[in-house]
Amino acid sequence: MNKHADTAAVMGRHGKSKGLHNTFVYVKQHWQLYVIFLLPALFLTILFRYVPMGGILIAFERYNPIKGIMGSEWVGLKYFERFLSSPDFMTYLGNTLKLSIYGLLWGFPVPILLAFLLNRIESKGIKKKIQLVLYMPNFISVIVLCGIVRILLSVTGPLNMLFGTQINFMTMPEAFRSIYIISGIWQGAGWASIMYTAALSNASKELKEAALIDGANIFQQIKAVEWPAIKDMVVIQFILQAGNIMSIGFEKAYALQTDLNLKSSEIIATYVYKKGLLDGDYSFSTAVGLFNTVINVILLLVVNKVVSKMNDGKGI
Repeated sequence: MNKHADTAAVMGRHGKSKGLHNTFVYVKQHWQLYVIFLLPALFLTILFRYVPMGGILIAFERYNPIKGIMGSEWVGLKYFERFLSSPDFMTYLGNTLKLSIYGLLWGFPVPILLAFLLNRIESKGIKKKIQLVLYMPNFISVIVLCGIVRILLSVTGPLNMLFGTQINFMTMPEAFRSIYIISGIWQGAGWASIMYTAALSNASKELKEAALIDGANIFQQIKAVEWPAIKDMVVIQFILQAGNIMSIGFEKAYALQTDLNLKSSEIIATYVYKKGLLDGDYSFSTAVGLFNTVINVILLLVVNKVVSKMNDGKGI
């Protein structure tokens, strides 16, 4: 019996190596075809992804647009030291971290809960209609979303009319984070639930029926049948989102920003935008942006390591 098994294993390895050899020979014979199809994509990737990375050198120079990157004076870590020693550094860093961490804690579970709820709807027609309503906000642009938020929360807006008040929420620093995070959940939670809903469709129907026969309640069914189907996806999404804690786009924060809520709304991304494009301080803004990116990479590696240890070695 063992002899036959060993023979089959040897034949399997031989067949696999032969298949790889045939593939290599085919590619070698028709290399022109592969070059024709791959070269444009490779060229565009290098041109738009890797060539612009040379611009990070500006962070270490006193950049002069006339002299260019290669002709500008090298100053080393001067601009990094300037940012780290700035009295506003901790404010910008704190605002960025608070928006990201609170957004992750509040927003990450919502798509998962939506997926569990959608999975319990038996009628396909009703389920599709609900999904359509949940997905629609994702297709609203960030600027339009911010305009809607400003109208809803203005002194003469629907919310103040409903409660009979005259509160200008957009001028309140303590309200900015809640406005930012809640509007983000409303816009993106439905769309983010798609992958979890799709993964739940692979949950074992037999196990679910067995759980129902055994008298399991909704929470027991989720724990025993549905959660294992999406667990790995949840872990990967958590690592990716936690690793991007510092990656807050400036558009939404800048669009919701007012002179009176700057205490909470000024984050690193908006600071980079103002310093780089509005003030023309290219070297300093590039240094701040590079600092932000490095912190992101470190966070991604740390979170991946921690989660993989907690999840039986499974990470990204």
